[in-house]
Amino acid sequence: MKKEIHLYTASTMNGWKPVIFLEEAKIEYELTFIDFSKKEQKSEWYMKLNLNGRIPTIVDHSNDDFVVFESGAILWYLAEKYNRFLSNDPKEKSETLQWLMFQMAGIGPMMGQAMYFQRIAAPNGNVEEFSTKRYVNESRRLLEVLNKRLDGRKFLVGNEYSIADIATYPWARSYYWATVSTEGLDHLNRWFEEIDQRPLTQKALTIPKPFPAFFGKGDIKKLEAENAARFKKDVKG
Repeated sequence: MKKEIHLYTASTMNGWKPVIFLEEAKIEYELTFIDFSKKEQKSEWYMKLNLNGRIPTIVDHSNDDFVVFESGAILWYLAEKYNRFLSNDPKEKSETLQWLMFQMAGIGPMMGQAMYFQRIAAPNGNVEEFSTKRYVNESRRLLEVLNKRLDGRKFLVGNEYSIADIATYPWARSYYWATVSTEGLDHLNRWFEEIDQRPLTQKALTIPKPFPAFFGKGDIKKLEAENAARFKKDVKG
């Protein structure tokens, strides 16, 4: 029997968001791994699903093969479809959307650029010290905002794990890869520890395959070299 949700994704911070949701909600799904080294995200068949040529994308076969792209939009769609990880209280629902947008508009782009300049551009011979400092410093500021938000809170919204946490965790938890310090951010580090203990979230970070270097684990030099080589053609001097 065909699963309701078909997920097209890869092992990135954005790519893991719907995986975390689906695993935590214990929803069966079909998965297609998008291989960046083969530029599958730019292939004709995939671009028919997602004109932006990025991951992730889902197809909901139970809803006339409805397609949803953009990781935040996917989380919101799944939360409303399955009534999971999103409060029904109007105020909490709005707060969840606010913190989801905070991740999408701030933490993701800023930390993503910090990672790009240090882990892809620099190893390929394009060192941008000013840009790197700018993005690292802004990423630290955003983590400080999260730290203040988590003061006295178990999760970002209320006392329940929500799509705001699901969206933010894989990015913020990858502070090592962005070389952003979390020293002194006790509430944020406590939140990391809380989610680190969720077995299904941790399982999701291994699907479609793990990339432990994001979290400061594994053979980091080898994984960094492989990652930089995969995107070498994207670096313009």
